[in-house]
Amino acid sequence: MNFLDVFNGDADGICALHQLRLHEPRPDARLLSGVKRDIALLDQVTEVSDTALTVLDISLDKNRESLDKILAADSGNTVFYADHHYAGELPNSERLTAHIDPQPLICTSLIINQLLEGKYALWAVVGAFGDNLDESAEQLARQLGVDQAALALLKETGILLNYNGYGASLEDLFFDPVELFGQVQPYAHPRDFYANAAALRTLKEGYQSDMEQAMSFSPVHQDNSGRVYQLPAEAWSRRVAGVYSNTLARQKPELAHALLTENVDKSLRISVRAPLSHRNGADVLCRRFPSGGGRAAAAGINALPSEQLDDFIRAFSEQFHPSDSV
Repeated sequence: MNFLDVFNGDADGICALHQLRLHEPRPDARLLSGVKRDIALLDQVTEVSDTALTVLDISLDKNRESLDKILAADSGNTVFYADHHYAGELPNSERLTAHIDPQPLICTSLIINQLLEGKYALWAVVGAFGDNLDESAEQLARQLGVDQAALALLKETGILLNYNGYGASLEDLFFDPVELFGQVQPYAHPRDFYANAAALRTLKEGYQSDMEQAMSFSPVHQDNSGRVYQLPAEAWSRRVAGVYSNTLARQKPELAHALLTENVDKSLRISVRAPLSHRNGADVLCRRFPSGGGRAAAAGINALPSEQLDDFIRAFSEQFHPSDSV
């Protein structure tokens, strides 16, 4: 039997897989990941056979056709699938074990933490912080008796791991997510990773520089539904898109937020955050447009045609109008 671990390249995907491999090491497993928005990862492995696949933090709905091929009767494959994005109807296959929970305050790291009965719960806290689920992260940390200094360390680690996942391509990132997972792997405790990993120091410097630039921008649209920002088409803005969106959401928790960056082909890459006071609707909004998807609290559109920007802003305002968000 071969082993293949497929995971989203953000903090949640990395921390979910790290928990599983601390619990059940598979040093011979092949690893497959990509930038955070590279969600159709199973398209790359439809030809595998006699393989045990672990798939973490990528939308089953966006990978349905490829998953069906992987689960074909004569493939000899099995799939363990854990995720918190919209999934749609699950394939009916005895070779599929699925743990899907799209609730707004759940992430894949927290799902794995539940399955492992809290064995590596501090890494689940890191993953939840990375996914901007501060409330869920803090609740679990309180149960673990984590003090404020340690909590700040876990939060910073999650933010920095998540920061590395954003970009239009791997060239935008400081580290290929597979490489970054390799740097996380030796550490059973996040404290030791924070203290010793050179990767985290690199990410901290990049994060501070990119955020300083991002925070100088003002909204291009603002109303009582939310704020829309646009950053220039540069590598730094693509890297910072996710963590900057999360920061904006924390600033104004009653408002929705959208962040636009231009792709090479002039289409727009959009990150959407539902109001933190009502974490719903981001996925519904983004699925209305080509290449859109995500989860209720945070979603995105990979390539919105620029001529549809006015339509998007109008839909954004309608989706998150205060009278419709209660």
